[in-house]
Amino acid sequence: MARDEPSAAAVDVADGDSPSSSPTLTRLREALAALSEAFESGDTASSDAAAAAVAEILSPSDADASAALSEQMLREVHAFLSRPSSNQMAIDALSLELPKPVAKLGARMGNCRDIARAIIEFFASNCSPRDMLCILCEALDTPVAFNGSAYLVILLDGLASTLTLIQRRHIEQVKVVLPAILRVMHANLSEYDGEHRMSTVDLFSAALRIGNAIQEMCKTMVNHRKEELCSILGLYALQNIALLQALVSSESKHQNILSTCGSVVLQYSKFLMFCGFTYLGLLTGNDVTSTTTKLSKEEDDNFLDCFSSAMDGASLVVVWTSMHDDMSKYAGAEFESALKEVQDNCIRKWEAINMFRYVLSSVNYSWAIKSHSLDLLLTLVDDKCSEETNDHVDFPYSTQIFATLKAIERVMIAAPDTLMRKKAFSALKRVISAVPSTQRFDILQALIENSMFPSLTAILLDLVKNEVSRESRRADQVNGSDRSQDAGESPPWASQVLELVELILRPPEGGPPCLRDHSEEVLSALNLLRLILIIDSRGSRSAKMLRDEKIRAVYSEWLIPLRLIITGIQSELEKGGGEDENQMLCLLNPVQFVLHRCIELVEEKK
Repeated sequence: MARDEPSAAAVDVADGDSPSSSPTLTRLREALAALSEAFESGDTASSDAAAAAVAEILSPSDADASAALSEQMLREVHAFLSRPSSNQMAIDALSLELPKPVAKLGARMGNCRDIARAIIEFFASNCSPRDMLCILCEALDTPVAFNGSAYLVILLDGLASTLTLIQRRHIEQVKVVLPAILRVMHANLSEYDGEHRMSTVDLFSAALRIGNAIQEMCKTMVNHRKEELCSILGLYALQNIALLQALVSSESKHQNILSTCGSVVLQYSKFLMFCGFTYLGLLTGNDVTSTTTKLSKEEDDNFLDCFSSAMDGASLVVVWTSMHDDMSKYAGAEFESALKEVQDNCIRKWEAINMFRYVLSSVNYSWAIKSHSLDLLLTLVDDKCSEETNDHVDFPYSTQIFATLKAIERVMIAAPDTLMRKKAFSALKRVISAVPSTQRFDILQALIENSMFPSLTAILLDLVKNEVSRESRRADQVNGSDRSQDAGESPPWASQVLELVELILRPPEGGPPCLRDHSEEVLSALNLLRLILIIDSRGSRSAKMLRDEKIRAVYSEWLIPLRLIITGIQSELEKGGGEDENQMLCLLNPVQFVLHRCIELVEEKK
């Protein structure tokens, strides 16, 4: 069609013709008649061209066809297909060509959607189910600029109907369909702008009907094949739950969206219970791990890749169950029992704690979801866990704990309100306190060495200071009750703590620290050093913590250069006398005070 030449559908609208008498509708009827004649006469070449002509008539640009004309064209196609005299070969030919244009027209408005669904349902019922799965999956990958969610919903409904008609090789067909579905779901959400929330919820409801179809398949299967298909269905449900969270924006004030999303999550969670997942297995992640491990022995990685957010989904099910009334009622005593079992078993508790890293570290989930995640995390971590964990010499969770703590740090740094940042800090302290004492300093050292924010580094150094104080008191109690203990041994954490102080006061890049940008962490490092010096001067137990050589290095390489820097900066600031200079002086005053105290303590030891 030339650039300035209007389409036939546009002419219909411009001329004000009624849909039933429009030239486009006449052309459609003629094309359908030509298709029938071609198959009746055995003219295969003409039949292919006739089917393509029907598809072309049904494919006007979005601005061309009126809703009334679109509805009439769809009704004409449906009437043609439904005639008892319709040729099966003609139906098969149209099934190859029409799903895309029919779904596009159907996406326009309610009446069109109902008829479009009926047409695709007809193809599903009267054509090869296997062929229809391939045709509809191909149609899913077609980008649609106008009302794309409605287009996809129509196709997903067609896929759900087709899946129920599969008679054999069910799992193989499901493996073809699910990656295509999840791919377009993810693509649709990546373009989601927040303006059409309900239409996107409809998309997840349509994906839910795919799950219903697979569930019906599971009911007809037995033994190993049923177990495998149930595993796939469970992962599909978890992946969709993770994708759905993009709709729950923290700034959204639409309570109906939150309620609707919760209802959809509830329906997906019912698949999980059908497939043998438990709330305990979701809390700890063990059900997801065992399922993916089992499937990985039989599937290639490309198939399992489409369930990459299944762990996120497991954690989100637990969070939604704790925050949504309907889900809480559905879970009932089983969820409470799972929580209690996790709280009473330290190993299970650590597995559950580490599951929260998936939600807390992701940018895909709202602050509201993360806030509820922290609430649940705080209920799982208590002093009892610390005592129990210390009884376990073999503690294999260090890598996961580090990732969990980094995820909590992200919330501390980026959360939009003070209360949530405080909640994240409380969670950080509790989790660190629950780490076995033999590994606690290792974890803190790793966090500090990987910290990108001076204020966060200062907070972590303060936690190290608290740990040093606690370990010192504990060692005093042990030595007080057992006089046979070697009083000359340096505590095992001493070298690590001194390394951390040196990292701040004598940075690896050389020279003293930049006080203008790092005054907080310098102050925390000096306070930590001050505590070490006090402990070191207190008695013979710690006498070897700071040997003479180390004392000289602390004095000449850490403290004196820092004092010179502070003195120079103060002189410059006092000359300026402006507001910024006064503010900087206020920041330096506590640093200078603690620095002088550290120097005094070192000089007393010299």
